[in-house]
Amino acid sequence: MEIFGDGGARLEFSAYDAGAGELAHIVEAGAMQRALWQVLATQANVVLRSPAACASLAREGKRWRLALADGSAVTASLVVGADGRDSWVRGEAGIGAKLEPYGQSGVVANFATERAHEATACQWFREDGILAYLPLPGNRISIVWSAPQALADELVALAPAALAERVAAAGHGRLGRLEPITPAAAFPLAVMEVERLAVDGLALAGDAAHAVHPLAGQGVNLGFGDARVLAALVRGREIFRAPGDATVMRRYERARREDILAMRLVTHGLQRLFSLPGRVPAAVRNLGLNFTDGLGVVKNLLIRQALG
Repeated sequence: MEIFGDGGARLEFSAYDAGAGELAHIVEAGAMQRALWQVLATQANVVLRSPAACASLAREGKRWRLALADGSAVTASLVVGADGRDSWVRGEAGIGAKLEPYGQSGVVANFATERAHEATACQWFREDGILAYLPLPGNRISIVWSAPQALADELVALAPAALAERVAAAGHGRLGRLEPITPAAAFPLAVMEVERLAVDGLALAGDAAHAVHPLAGQGVNLGFGDARVLAALVRGREIFRAPGDATVMRRYERARREDILAMRLVTHGLQRLFSLPGRVPAAVRNLGLNFTDGLGVVKNLLIRQALG
């Protein structure tokens, strides 16, 4: 992975130098969702209700009752709200969330590249936002351009060929000419902090539990961490405790708070730092990138943290 500052600074992370097989895997969301759905469909202890729409969620004694729009209902000792940043489950459970918009949107699209990306991700901190090239199989990349809203609207409105030209120029022609594969789409960016990660019998996971700036590409990994920790706690609970027992929920909240807070502070701080105008902030952030690039031990620590 190569990171470029807005004043000529450069920071490189190498899997080889860190003694790792790879720094990350780039997986298309649609492919991942299809694979997960296929696995769910083969589980003997899973009942799928689809299509279905939720009507209400209420606590009844030590269980939650989920009423569906078709008149049926499901009760459970544990409900997991993993239904996105605008979580309906979170709202029904009365858990508040503080959302702070960045005034930016993430513009995403896929392109074919003239030159091979050599399995290297690139990121440019620019005056007009943060642009990332993410390698896909073959000579293809996915891009995320975290841009001020006016620029994001302009990019999405461009004809595919014009957008490809704009993205190639913003990436300093690193991969040569780009050809559009998918149309551009945009999603608003915000940082979000929830009041609670869990209450008795209910846990939040994924984007329902946190939202961070995508500049570090760690949002989905935070969600995977939520799932891994929650599953381990439920599986390892004392036999007399229900899956949604208050003790289990408190352990989940304690286990996840630190990782989520650390990632929120890092991504929020970097976004703010690289949004500051003026020569002094630019000099500080570019000096920081170059300084970090010269510290192999620090870089390896950052890699190990990102790898979990």
